[in-house]
Amino acid sequence: MMAEKITRIESPQQLTAWRESLQTGPARGVEGVLKILLCTGGGCIASGALALKQALHDAIGQANLVDKVQLVPTGCLGPCVKGPVLLIEPGKVFYQNVKPTDAAEIIEKHILGGEVVQRLTWPGPDDDGELKPTPAQRDITFFNRQQKVVLRNCGLIDPGCIAEFIARDGYRALGKVLSGLTSEDVLAQLKASGLRGRGGAGFPIWQKWSYAHQAPGEKKYVLCNADEGDPGAFMDRSVLEGDPHSVIEGLVIAAYTVGAAEGFVYVRAEYPLAVERLEAAIGQARLAGLLGENILGCGFSFDLEIRMGSGAFVCGEETALIASIESLRGEPRPRPPFPALEGLWGKPTVLNNVESYANVPAILLSGGERFAETGTEKSPGTKVFALAGDINIAGLVEVPIGTSLRELIFDIGGGIPGGKKFKAAQIGGPSGGCIPAEHLDVPLDYESLNDLDAIMGSGGLVVMDENTCMVDVARFFMEFVQEESCGKCVPCRLGTKRMLEVLQRICAGQGQAGDLEHLEELAHGVQASSLCGLGQTAPNPLLSTLRFFRDEYEAHINERRCPAGVCKGLVNYQIDSDKCIGCTVCATKCPTDAITGQVKNAHEISQEKCISCGLCHTICKFDAVVKE
Repeated sequence: MMAEKITRIESPQQLTAWRESLQTGPARGVEGVLKILLCTGGGCIASGALALKQALHDAIGQANLVDKVQLVPTGCLGPCVKGPVLLIEPGKVFYQNVKPTDAAEIIEKHILGGEVVQRLTWPGPDDDGELKPTPAQRDITFFNRQQKVVLRNCGLIDPGCIAEFIARDGYRALGKVLSGLTSEDVLAQLKASGLRGRGGAGFPIWQKWSYAHQAPGEKKYVLCNADEGDPGAFMDRSVLEGDPHSVIEGLVIAAYTVGAAEGFVYVRAEYPLAVERLEAAIGQARLAGLLGENILGCGFSFDLEIRMGSGAFVCGEETALIASIESLRGEPRPRPPFPALEGLWGKPTVLNNVESYANVPAILLSGGERFAETGTEKSPGTKVFALAGDINIAGLVEVPIGTSLRELIFDIGGGIPGGKKFKAAQIGGPSGGCIPAEHLDVPLDYESLNDLDAIMGSGGLVVMDENTCMVDVARFFMEFVQEESCGKCVPCRLGTKRMLEVLQRICAGQGQAGDLEHLEELAHGVQASSLCGLGQTAPNPLLSTLRFFRDEYEAHINERRCPAGVCKGLVNYQIDSDKCIGCTVCATKCPTDAITGQVKNAHEISQEKCISCGLCHTICKFDAVVKE
C-alpha cells in the first residue's frame, strides 16, 4: 500500500479544496507520467500479482523511469480468470495473464518504445469473426457492456491511498450531507432512487433507515454485513479490497441519517486482505477527520470498528449477525421486533451489506431520480455479480438490473468453455434457485427471478454446462445448508437432514417410488415453519431443480441412470475392446486393481471391484474407456 501523509480536514470547504488540488496531481495523472494499474485483488494475487508487481517495480527502476511511470496496485479489475491483469494509461491498454518474466518486455516495448505487446492483449473478434488483438479496454465486450456504480473506483485507484479516493469525488457526498442536508433530505433522495438492499431480500433502503431514524432512543447503531458466505460469491470481498472508503462513506452517511454514533463492519476472518485494507482505510479516515469526533468540524461524531466472524453461514442472517457481535452464539432471533427498532444490544440498528452502502454516496452526488433511470421501474440501479463455474470469463461484473441472463453469460461472460451447451445457472447461493436454458432471456430483477423460484441474492452466479447433474447440484446445496444450520429450530435442523438423506439415496442409485413427492412435502414444510431466512429458503435449489429438471430425478430413480454421468452410484465404466491397445496404463493406475489384461491385449473392468472413480476414463489416451 502507498504510504501518505494525512492532514486532518476541519471543514467541508477544506475537503473540497484538497479534492481540487488532488485532481490536478498524481491521483488524476500528470502530463508525461504513465500509470500502470496492476490488479492486486485476491484473485490476481493468487495468480502471482505480487511477484509481477515486484518485477515491474524492478524493471521501472532499471530503465530509470521512476519519475515517469507510476505503478498503482489496485483492487479487482473484473476478469479474474485472466489474471494477473493490468491497464496502462493513457489509452487504457489491457494486458492479461501477465507473468513476472513479461515485466521487462512491457517496460521496454510499451513504455519506452510505444509499441503494444500484442501477445499479452485480450483477443477480440473483428467484423469477420477472426480473432485479432484489441489493445484498448473500451474495445472489450466484457468491459463495455457494464455500467459501474458500486465498482466505480475498483481497478482505478490504490485502495490504500485515501488521496486517490478523494480525487475521484470520495467523501464529497459526506461533505454535501454535513454541509446542510437533514436526515429527511437524505431519506428523500434514497426514496427517489428506489435503492433496494443488495444483500438478498431487496427491502427498500430508505424505509429501513426511516424506521431507525424515527425509533425513540439516543443510542443507535449502524452495521455492515460483509459476511459473504454463498459458495462462489466474492462481490463484497472485492469491493472491500478495491474501494473500502466508499463503504465507509456510506456508513457515515447512514449513521448521520439515523442518529448513530457507533458502527461495526462484520466481516469473515477468511477475508484477510479485505480486513487489512478496510482496517487501513478506517485508520486513514480517522486521521483525516472523516471518522471519530466532530467529523469535518460539523458537530457530528461517529466511529467504526471491525468484528470478524468465524465463517458460520447463518451469521449472514441479520439477527444472528447481531448476536455474534454481542459475543453470543450466532443464532437467529424471532422477528418482530426488527433490528431497525430493536437490534444490537436492544437498540435501533440499521444493517445493510457492503454493496448497499457503496451505492449511497453515488446516489447523493447524482440525485435519486438520476440513479433511478438505470435498471427497472421496481428495481432501479445496478447489480454486482460474481460469475463462476463453467464460463469462459469468470470474474466480477456490474450491470443494470434487468439485464438478461443470456447477455450476462454469453456477451459479457464469453459463454461456455469448450463449445458445450449451457444447462443452468444457479443464482442467489444456497437460498437461490437454478434457471434452465429455456429461461436464458429472463431479466435479472427481483420479481422475474421470484417467478422462477430463484432470488437475486447477494449476486453469486454459478454457471453449469451440459455435463452437470442437477440432482447432484441439489444434493450439494442441501448438504451445505444442513451443515450450516444453527440447529435452533426443528424444521431446519431435521427437515434439511431428511431431505439430504433422500437426495443422497437417489444419487447413490437407491431412489424409491414416492421420493419426489416426499421431498416436495418436506421442502414446503421447511419453508413454511423455519425460524429464519436460512431455513425458509434452504429448499429453493431443490424445488427449482425439481420444477425444471424433474426428468433427471426420474431417470435416477426409475432407470437407475445419471444422464450427466456424474453420480458414481449410477455410472459404470467399460472398456471398448476394439479401441483398447493393451497399454496397461489404466491397470497400473487403478486404485482397486479392478482392471486386468495382458500387454497389447484388450483389458477388462471388474464391476465388483470398480468404485467408479473415473480415473481410467480420464487417463486413457485412446478413448477406450466408455462411461455408461
